[in-house]
Amino acid sequence: MSDAGTTSPGTGAHPGTGTPRVIEQRGLYFDELEEGVVYAHRPGRTVTETDNVLFTTMTMNTQALHLDAAWSAGQPFGQRLMNSMFTLATVVGQSVPQLTQGTIIAQLGLTDVSFPHPLYHGDTLYTETVVTGKRLSASRPGQGIVTMQHTGRNQHGDVVALAARSCLMWTREAHAAAELEAAQKGRIET
Repeated sequence: MSDAGTTSPGTGAHPGTGTPRVIEQRGLYFDELEEGVVYAHRPGRTVTETDNVLFTTMTMNTQALHLDAAWSAGQPFGQRLMNSMFTLATVVGQSVPQLTQGTIIAQLGLTDVSFPHPLYHGDTLYTETVVTGKRLSASRPGQGIVTMQHTGRNQHGDVVALAARSCLMWTREAHAAAELEAAQKGRIET
């Protein structure tokens, strides 16, 4: 969490102003992420038929395994499957508030994506992330590259999605300096 300043004891307000302190929700900075730690993202997300049909049709994926209940009933899993791209997007999305909200510069890539077990309508998806590596950027001062392994599980603990992800992240000090510079430029130009 970012803190907009100190407060008077017991008041939650800035000293001498009475103005409430503001704490903005954010992810973690490069310097705060720890390798080998399991970050459990909650709450889980119960996925629905509506999610599946909307995502599948919005992305122009006409795969019958996602849309056609009668046809899917005759296939090996016996029912429609959640669109795997929806599953992947939700796994990454569940990590955002805890890890990258406001602290990421860019997503650099996803690799080693797999879906070892199907996800069905009505399942609840839970995601956890392990930071597998981090290094400061040699060419971008105040920024670092973080690699992480996302694991999505259903309510029974079955792994339904795996993905390795790399991101360019701010360090706390560099981000504060960049925000200050942007704010100063905004005041000058107006």
